[in-house]
Amino acid sequence: MTFSSSRQRPLHWLIAGLLLSGSALAQTPTRPQPAKPATTSPAVTAPVLKPAVKPAAKPTTAPTATKPKPTPVPTRPTAIPPAEANVRYRAGKNQLDQGNYAAALAQLEPLALPTARFSRAADAAYLAAVAQTRLKQWPEAEQLLNLLRTEYPTYPNMPDVLLLQGQVSFELEDYDTALKTLTLLPADKLVAERENLKAAYLTRIQDRNTWLRNLRRYPTDTTLGRAYADRLVLGGAYTEADRPQLDDLITRFSLDRTRYTPRPRPVSVKKSSYNVAVLLPFELADPSWQTQRKNQFVTDLYAGLRLAQDSLQRAGRTIQIFAYDTGADTLALKQTLALPELAGMDLLIGPVYKSGAKLLGRFAQEHQIVCVNPLSQDGDLVLDNPWHYLYAPSAATQGRTAAQFAAGAFGNGRPALVLYEDGKDDAAFAAAYKAALEEQGGKVSALRRFNPDVDASLATAFAGPEFAAAGHVVVVSDDKRVGPYALRQVQQQPAATRPGVLAPGSWLDNPRLDVSQLNGAATYFIHPKYYDEQSIGFRRFRSLYLQRQHLPPSVFANQGFELLLYFGNALFQYGPAFQTGLAAASQTPGAIFEGASYLGGAHDNQVVPIIKLSGLEYQVLK
Repeated sequence: MTFSSSRQRPLHWLIAGLLLSGSALAQTPTRPQPAKPATTSPAVTAPVLKPAVKPAAKPTTAPTATKPKPTPVPTRPTAIPPAEANVRYRAGKNQLDQGNYAAALAQLEPLALPTARFSRAADAAYLAAVAQTRLKQWPEAEQLLNLLRTEYPTYPNMPDVLLLQGQVSFELEDYDTALKTLTLLPADKLVAERENLKAAYLTRIQDRNTWLRNLRRYPTDTTLGRAYADRLVLGGAYTEADRPQLDDLITRFSLDRTRYTPRPRPVSVKKSSYNVAVLLPFELADPSWQTQRKNQFVTDLYAGLRLAQDSLQRAGRTIQIFAYDTGADTLALKQTLALPELAGMDLLIGPVYKSGAKLLGRFAQEHQIVCVNPLSQDGDLVLDNPWHYLYAPSAATQGRTAAQFAAGAFGNGRPALVLYEDGKDDAAFAAAYKAALEEQGGKVSALRRFNPDVDASLATAFAGPEFAAAGHVVVVSDDKRVGPYALRQVQQQPAATRPGVLAPGSWLDNPRLDVSQLNGAATYFIHPKYYDEQSIGFRRFRSLYLQRQHLPPSVFANQGFELLLYFGNALFQYGPAFQTGLAAASQTPGAIFEGASYLGGAHDNQVVPIIKLSGLEYQVLK
């Protein structure tokens, strides 16, 4: 995610064969798109938008000898010649079949525009949208599918279009639009594909209010009802307050009451001492300075954990730490998890790589041991696993919290513009921000993905009417080039309409930015790792760390210290099965950071500080 110093790139998966089954990819449409809408009502209707072109005024004859020049007629976009269009269409389809999605998109997308006047424009639009989904370009795919439904409402393969658009909305975490789109499918078309799509994506919903809102809007959706019952009972989210809702779901959808009877929660027996396994890629087998330098963050994290162990010991709370070197791949981790003593641990901490995190999460669930990932901000890791936690706020939680703040700070009079890098966490933040701001009554004019290493991409992101009309701009990027560029573009806007800025806290450490640039009246920073260097807690920690390590602590050392201090105290307060205790506990202030909270059954930290630089002082606003 953009707000982490440890970036992880996307590892999406698509449902195998789901979109290809019965789709236009499996069988290329043979009927050309009719030039005019059919007389029968289409399955999905949308207004056809045609630009009005005024006829040119006829020249009048003047009484002079000189004949006036006629008024020029506005030029219309030229159509692509049919022969050329057919060649490009076949080439694009072949590239798509071969998996060359960018090349396919370059051939097909121009043919989809109405101005191309291509007889198979609707087919080209659909196949181009498929290519965009394979490239993970979800906002762009959504725009192209909207064009297809608007301009070609009688397209015979409209069910495939709706199914694909449902998936795109799910990927953007716009669950309401996804469900609404899928309800437009004819009852007898793509039934299995539609329900499988919903079943796969609904499990990603973490927010309780999102579940309940969709259940109210789609009260007869069996797949939705069963998915929420699964989350309550099988996913471990159930509390006694959910009993009426669960009983209603069982009755309404004729669910098996035996299967959906909540299991007794694990008995959490308190002990006088707890064993904690730390599974990190120390890579001790490679003593080279390159490897040791690359892994310095791991060493710092572990040093912070050890210092927290000492602090707990001084408070009379004994924790034994057992460190395991898991290496850089999953092989060493699998060998470690095969050790008999791992099943007897009271808490697992680690690892730092995604493939290992999933593996350890499954081990934790199987053996009913709480596992805490120390660095990741990927909320998907802890979906439907009551034994897996993130110490950091997920990207989606950061997006929701930022949007709630923005609604009050900027108001809803003018729309927001969200600009983000092409990463899974960045996209999750952007989608969550959009959904949460719209729930607050605001509007997002556009979600724009950009590449910070490409000047043209950066320039395009900060251009156009959306930027000029924005009430505030959200920039999701840690890249050191982006901060100076973004603030420069904002400062060039007229003072009366200059947008506010929401940006990562990492900008505050960017040497290319000075205080005057960061001190904007409406400039705010989303900073999950914010801490006050003058606080008593941090100064005490820093002093102890210097005594032991002879170096000042890094942010990773801070995180290791806070992580074990928080979850170590949870062990002594609630026992090793502390999920219920954390779900009911209010925010706990941190010794270094602002604190931690897993209120309501959340499995990622819900505390996301938003700060402002005022002069040379930081103000924590949320």
